[in-house]
Amino acid sequence: MLKRADSARHYEWQYLDLMREIWESGDERVDRTGVGTRSVFGAQLRFDLSDGRMPLLTTKRVYWKTATREFLWFLTGDTNIRELCAQGVEIWTDWPLDRYRKATGEDISRNDFSARIVADKAFAREWGDLGPVYGKQWVDWPVYEPAGEGLFRQRPQGVNQVADLVHSLRTNPGSRRHIVEGWNVAELDAMALPPCHKTYQFHVSGNRLNGLLYQRSCDVALGLPFNLWGAALFLRLLAQQCDLEAGELVWMGGDTHLYLNHAELVEAQLAREPEGDPRLAIVRRPDTIFGYRIEDFEVSGYAPQGHLSAPVAV
Repeated sequence: MLKRADSARHYEWQYLDLMREIWESGDERVDRTGVGTRSVFGAQLRFDLSDGRMPLLTTKRVYWKTATREFLWFLTGDTNIRELCAQGVEIWTDWPLDRYRKATGEDISRNDFSARIVADKAFAREWGDLGPVYGKQWVDWPVYEPAGEGLFRQRPQGVNQVADLVHSLRTNPGSRRHIVEGWNVAELDAMALPPCHKTYQFHVSGNRLNGLLYQRSCDVALGLPFNLWGAALFLRLLAQQCDLEAGELVWMGGDTHLYLNHAELVEAQLAREPEGDPRLAIVRRPDTIFGYRIEDFEVSGYAPQGHLSAPVAV
């Protein structure tokens, strides 16, 4: 599989090489969605994040503000799509929409469903919740304590893994436990979608913060561009909060796949060559990692090639 990036090559060639490998020699499989994929198992990509560099794809437009809004939403611990829909972010809408259509038989459009989620708080409460997905596990991992007579009760506030991570990076940088985990086995069945980008680990080397993301399942065409941005953003926020410099991001994929109905996108993207050197500036440092706003981020040097789209497999 792919190893450490050649510094003389554009960073994006790693992504395109992986896409080509999957498309040309991946194992063709029947998947959960019924669409079908070509898949490889165990991939690795590496990106230098020093001097503001980010793994932002240039061979198609990646909507980094949308990805950033999603990541900031994760940090709130919210699990309802209402706040995302209010910002025009529809990344998670298809799962509640599918559940609503199946339960009611109403063939409502996604736009109308999202508008109703935003306008009607009670409707959003009933139909917009995703279950205890990413953010809930990151900042409020449930903890139970004895309540007597063999019973247990849940504590009002669970474990805030992100806050604990910031504290451990500041006070014990040499620790091997700088981890944020989303895979809560006891709650997987309650989630709209079990976490794909499930495990983050960080490593301090001198004054440099390095990060690793392990992803159990990866849609390379649609999901991975956002996942790379989110992981790099997480590292950059932690580095700023902990007075460290951003180092290297390592991405590792388990079932790493392309959907068979993404052929048009894949072939168009593989015909392009990456170019440019986008950088991210974080223009404000809030008191905590939970205080960032979308206005705090500026990207420069990003001139992507034309937009490429493909259907999402739910």
